[in-house]
Amino acid sequence: MNTTKSPEARRSARQRLLDAADELFYEGSIHTVGIDRVIERAGVAKASLYDTFGSKEALIQAYLLARHEARKLRIADRLATYAGPRERLLGVFDIMREAASGPRFRGCPFSRAAAEAAPSAGIREACDTARSWLRDLFVSLAREAGAADPEALACQLMLLYDGATVSSHVDANVKAADAARATAEQLLNAALPANARP
Repeated sequence: MNTTKSPEARRSARQRLLDAADELFYEGSIHTVGIDRVIERAGVAKASLYDTFGSKEALIQAYLLARHEARKLRIADRLATYAGPRERLLGVFDIMREAASGPRFRGCPFSRAAAEAAPSAGIREACDTARSWLRDLFVSLAREAGAADPEALACQLMLLYDGATVSSHVDANVKAADAARATAEQLLNAALPANARP
């Protein structure tokens, strides 16, 4: 008798639920996609969801944190291929362009979820964690690049990043990330001391 489990059966119920949540919540929305659809897509019993996560809100929070970790790794891996701090800072927009050009791109999952979540919810906390990480990344890269006021530049870059993400999704603007990158380069040049400008 063959007792070898299929790859699908070997994945834990937790991972199957997270994978289903990732697909469904990102394609739809965290409020319009019901638990029954997630359970059906995951191929697990309803009790598995509540035993593993306790609630739909906790599943959504786990989905967002998993997305955040995946994005951190993707960005870190790609930025490691850039030669210097200036290139790494502008490279964030190259990475965004790559993500936005994918067929499943639906905008920023954190902005979308934050717009739907109650201000005090754990969901909002997961979104804030992801956004704080990106802001801190911009501050760090701006400091390494020699910006006179890294915090101010990071604030401007976040606005550019958010705007390009929305335009890429809502307007189907395939050039949004390139426009944001060009503007980021101008902002970076202006933020550098005169003797450090290219």
